Amino acid sequence: MDNNNNNNQNENQNQNQNENEMKNLEKKVTKNLIKNYSNLLNGNSFKDFSIFVENKSNPFEIKVHKSILSSRSPFFNKFLRGQNDIDKISLNQFNKKEMESILSYIYYGNISFENQENLIQLLEISIYFKLNLLKEIIQKKISNSINYSNFFQFLFQNRNLKLNEIEMKCFELINQNFSQIQNNENLFNLTKEEIIKFIQFKQEKKEIFQFDFFEFLNNWIEKRVKSLRLRKYKHKMNEKKRLFHSFFSLFDKDSISKQDFDKLKQFDFFLPNSFLINLERTIFEIQDQEKEKKIEEKWKKEIEKKDKILKQKDEEIQNLKLSFEKEIEKENQNQNQNQNQNQNENQLLNIFADSEIIKDIEYVKKLQEWINDNDFFSKMKKGFSAKRDGFDSQNWHKAVDDKGKTLVIIKTKQNFIFGGFTQVGFNGNTGSINDSNAFIFSLRNDKGDRIPAKFTHKQNRAIYSGLSYGPMFGNYDFVLGSNLQPGLSDFGYSYNLPNGITYQTNEAKSYLAGSYKSWVVDELESYFI
Repeated sequence: MDNNNNNNQNENQNQNQNENEMKNLEKKVTKNLIKNYSNLLNGNSFKDFSIFVENKSNPFEIKVHKSILSSRSPFFNKFLRGQNDIDKISLNQFNKKEMESILSYIYYGNISFENQENLIQLLEISIYFKLNLLKEIIQKKISNSINYSNFFQFLFQNRNLKLNEIEMKCFELINQNFSQIQNNENLFNLTKEEIIKFIQFKQEKKEIFQFDFFEFLNNWIEKRVKSLRLRKYKHKMNEKKRLFHSFFSLFDKDSISKQDFDKLKQFDFFLPNSFLINLERTIFEIQDQEKEKKIEEKWKKEIEKKDKILKQKDEEIQNLKLSFEKEIEKENQNQNQNQNQNQNENQLLNIFADSEIIKDIEYVKKLQEWINDNDFFSKMKKGFSAKRDGFDSQNWHKAVDDKGKTLVIIKTKQNFIFGGFTQVGFNGNTGSINDSNAFIFSLRNDKGDRIPAKFTHKQNRAIYSGLSYGPMFGNYDFVLGSNLQPGLSDFGYSYNLPNGITYQTNEAKSYLAGSYKSWVVDELESYFI
């Protein structure tokens, strides 16, 4: 009996030893197989196909074997079937590190998860290449990797994949930590569809919604409506109402407490009537038809009241908008007027662009007003400049004689600016010339508060022409000698003086040039067509 037992034990030991040896051999075969396929991938032998990525930052090419790709990946099997002449494929959506990880799995079933940041990318590639087992492995790895610090990241990365397991794990963490993250900006980056799924997720768990979630919904809606930049207040309110309806139509009557229902009344204008009526009926356990009818009437009146307020608000905003638009229109008109005015002023200044005397636009405007001849004013050119053409009366006469309408402008060394205008003009003959439309003017006189002024002709000798004189207006009202620099002014003989000033007084004689005859010309300019 003992011998039989010993024999059986020996047989069992031998059998176990044989099984262990076979397992070790199988492991060794598997290990050698993995090593051989690893060497095949990393070596250069028998490779007949290329995976090429034209990535701008890091383009690359990996040599591989068609037979291995087609046997391990349904994607490559379909792509390569019956196309023996194809020797490469471009996959520009992947990077090199991720591609190498996937090829390691395809060749010998090994993949590294050291870098958890690229798990979603690896999952996308496994789905693309239809590696279903690898997809399950990575998805499980992601689910195990999701935690409080990264669930938003995985939730947003999953938007393209829409994998329910990942989404539910992220919703679980949002739900558990909602009071801590309710002001987190990532929470406001949830899409409408994600919020709806989260509401359904809580409903399935039969959880009560706390008011902080309703506050979040309101703030999320406010941000969304603001981002739409709707012009009319009515449109903003309607969009807000539409979003409230889309969310609150999902709520189960058992998911909101009586306490939170009272708080929700602050949003009553935006909430669906049916939601408010059914919720109030359920919370307060109202079964009497008469009371139900009163509830419906109450909410109907509340909504009508809010609609009326909305209409008034919209009218107020429209009136403000119209007022604002009128202000803008008025401002634009003023800007256009200013632009036109600036343009006109620039055109006027261009007439005296080469003048060394006239630099002030107000002086230009005065001359244009006094001459009152736009054809002459727009066409006239500087025909003489003492600094350019010489301080000589004969040079001046050569330039201005027989030119008709002539404008003379003088600037003294003492910085007085004055002159005269004649419609008849000067000629080479010596003698007086009558011109009832001639006038003299003062543009700059720093004595007292004198402003630019025009003085009309009152009697004979409007101007005097003679080669030994420069410009002479009146009977020496002002005159320049043969060298055009020392001048004399006996203002008031032929031209009207300013009110309150008497002829031959010192005030009259010094009005135009600052003195009777001790003034010196700095520049003399004459303009004609």
